[in-house]
Amino acid sequence: MKKITTNSTLMMVFAMAILITAATGCKRKKEIEEPKPAGEVLIAEYCTGESYMSDKDTFRSAATGESMSRETAKKKSRSNAEDELARTLSATLKAVTDNYVNSTTFNNKEEVTETFNNLARTLVDQELKGAVTICDKLTQKPNGNYVSYIAIELSGADIAAAYNDRLSQDERIKAEYNYEKFKETFEAEMEKLSNGQ
Repeated sequence: MKKITTNSTLMMVFAMAILITAATGCKRKKEIEEPKPAGEVLIAEYCTGESYMSDKDTFRSAATGESMSRETAKKKSRSNAEDELARTLSATLKAVTDNYVNSTTFNNKEEVTETFNNLARTLVDQELKGAVTICDKLTQKPNGNYVSYIAIELSGADIAAAYNDRLSQDERIKAEYNYEKFKETFEAEMEKLSNGQ
């Protein structure tokens, strides 16, 4: 009889030890928090994040604008987003041009490169007008100022097609221009953009 009681007591003590260990283990997980930098406040921004970044198919940019005037805040954010999009487009098209021209056998590479770059500048200016708004938020600060958040995008395929149209119309490079090679080069640059390179 003493043996049964001792075994029961030992089993209960063992069960209690397991419960206490499990309970304190769970409690510790809840108590662990990220340290907060002293004096800093987390700011939530609209129209930002992964879904508003350029990828292999689409050029995107996001920006803000602030003003006492609601309309001026919106114009500023749109202008800032277009400037950012233009820089991304220009850099990508320049890389495409450099890689494409260097991988082909054009007679006068310097002249061809300059032609490509001039067409790219014109194209960027014209295509920006067709940028589609994918996020648009407006907030007002306690001081009365408006803050406009915006994200815009352009299709990579549309940019490539428009660039191709321009290039195929230029008599100096028309004879040696290879659209498939150009498209391959363009898609490689879009993949790099998507990977943050």
